[in-house]
Amino acid sequence: VQLQASGGGLVQSAGSLRLSCAASRFTLDYYHIGWFRRAPGKGREGVSCHTSSEGGAYYADSVKGRFTISSDKSKDTAYLQMNNLKPEDTAVYYCAAAPGVVASCSEDEYAYWGQGTQVTVSS
Repeated sequence: VQLQASGGGLVQSAGSLRLSCAASRFTLDYYHIGWFRRAPGKGREGVSCHTSSEGGAYYADSVKGRFTISSDKSKDTAYLQMNNLKPEDTAVYYCAAAPGVVASCSEDEYAYWGQGTQVTVSS
């Protein structure tokens, strides 16, 4: 099981980025993807996670209305669309895969992790 996160970069405040998480050696038909981030000096937090096979999703309060999680199972790729970015969104973003439905966006439920992609938002 491998995950490859990409799409990070430097963007100005109010800008947008779309992160991608490509899965290899497994299919998203049986795994749910979550996005997490670690800001400088802070612990890793759940940003957005698929919570059901019907497209349900969890969003952290800090990103609600700005971020959208999605997936394209035909490509075994998940995405995190991030709009209206703020400097406080600066972090390394990770995607992770959980076997089956997850109850919450807790990193303990995720068995496989990508390497992370840096997102930097300038003010």
